[in-house]
Amino acid sequence: MLLADVAAASRAVAATRSRLAKRALLVEVLRAAEPADVPVVARYLGGELRQRRTGLGWRSVSALPDPADEPTLTVLGVDAEFERIAALSGPGSATARAAAASALFAAATPDEQRLLRGLVTGELRQGALDALLLEAVAEAVGVPADAVRRAAMLAGETEAVAVAALTADDPAAALAEFRLTVGRPVRPMLAQSAPDVDAAMATLGEGPVVVDAKLDGIRIQVHRRGDAISVYTRSLDDITPRVPEIVEHVRAMPGGDLVLDGEALVVGADGRPVPFQDTASRTASHDADVAAAATLTPFFFDCLHSDGVDLLDEPLTTRLAALDAVAAGSVVDRVSTAHTAEARTYFASAVAAGQEGVVIKAARAPYEAGRRGAGWIKVKPRHTLDLVVLAVEWGSGRRRGLLSNIHLGARDPAGAFVMLGKTFKGMTDAMLAWQTERFTELSTGDDGWVVTVRPEQVVEIAFDGVQRSRTYPGGVALRFARVLRYRDDKTAGEADTIDTVRALASPA
Repeated sequence: MLLADVAAASRAVAATRSRLAKRALLVEVLRAAEPADVPVVARYLGGELRQRRTGLGWRSVSALPDPADEPTLTVLGVDAEFERIAALSGPGSATARAAAASALFAAATPDEQRLLRGLVTGELRQGALDALLLEAVAEAVGVPADAVRRAAMLAGETEAVAVAALTADDPAAALAEFRLTVGRPVRPMLAQSAPDVDAAMATLGEGPVVVDAKLDGIRIQVHRRGDAISVYTRSLDDITPRVPEIVEHVRAMPGGDLVLDGEALVVGADGRPVPFQDTASRTASHDADVAAAATLTPFFFDCLHSDGVDLLDEPLTTRLAALDAVAAGSVVDRVSTAHTAEARTYFASAVAAGQEGVVIKAARAPYEAGRRGAGWIKVKPRHTLDLVVLAVEWGSGRRRGLLSNIHLGARDPAGAFVMLGKTFKGMTDAMLAWQTERFTELSTGDDGWVVTVRPEQVVEIAFDGVQRSRTYPGGVALRFARVLRYRDDKTAGEADTIDTVRALASPA
């Protein structure tokens, strides 16, 4: 298959807002792919390269050669070239990598360059999320979407499932072959969000719930098969060599084979969790000195397999009973209740203890891995700040021609503003249209990508927390910032200060 066919579909997907139209476009490409092309096509439509690391990034594709006039690249040829680029190492490899990337982009048409650039940087922005791609695979072969989603959950990836469904004589039978295998990670179940406990309880409806403390750590999935123990992250990366304390902790648990879901974090001497960045740094490090200085403690909240029995389809209460039997003392704190008032009280106590919030779970819900199922709902305390827009970036995809990503600044009492990060989250179509007009009026410069503006417009931002940052001059950045509304009733002089933001980053 020509890369141009995938690039054209990607561009068309980005240009439409209709989920049905996006899915139809994906189905067309998937059906047209030859069996050998399917693994690459599935990854590219999902916005990813098959190679985890290529050595290429934004700088590598910031200035592209003139594009080709006619399409000649094939998906298999491009995949092979990225494989070759990823394998380059040693003296002279940076130069060779740059030359190879330049040659590849020179052979690409404008649409193909857009696709390749998005794949390299991880910002394709075509709206073809993994869930939509799985739906397209199901439609392409005529099987229920739930069968494809479950296979992807158990396989831990979309590529293998797409290959099985699209190349088998009997797609349904091929999908049914995917089963939970101890030692192979499954996609974790995710939680929806609610603004408060009352809304979460209303969504779950009548019946008992389990309210877990939401820990601010690293999601882990631990597999124990005999003496072999593996630890995976939320993205299913194997971090076993970096977390020997977790390995030993799980090795000492009673029983046989296990698959446990939980969080790992560094706990301070006061018993409270340390800032998330410290836990993340410890988890990412291979350094023995770093590991010795900061011990990770695992806390588990679910059991997917115990001693030869798969528990995915069992109700949460059954899974928790299995968890308590093997992980006593290492279980996330929780309460069971059917009363909203009790859930509210527990939420307040969890936040006061330094946790992120709570996850409220339907007691009868199965483990719906890989989906934001209605059975789990997370609730966090909402923080807001009034900040000033310092610059805006031109959008891409369906936001092309609109000013989208805003640069956020806090007021410095000594003068000027201090940048805290960027966001394009939470913007409605009406807001995008308004801010394009507004910031065009405030523009003081436009380099074709970033429009600098006079620091006058105040915006109310919601966020989940504040973390240390080496990127921004104030030394802090907002986590998961999103726009609530523009504040025309406030002047820039009334915006929140950098001191206020730094105080939020300080431990309680």
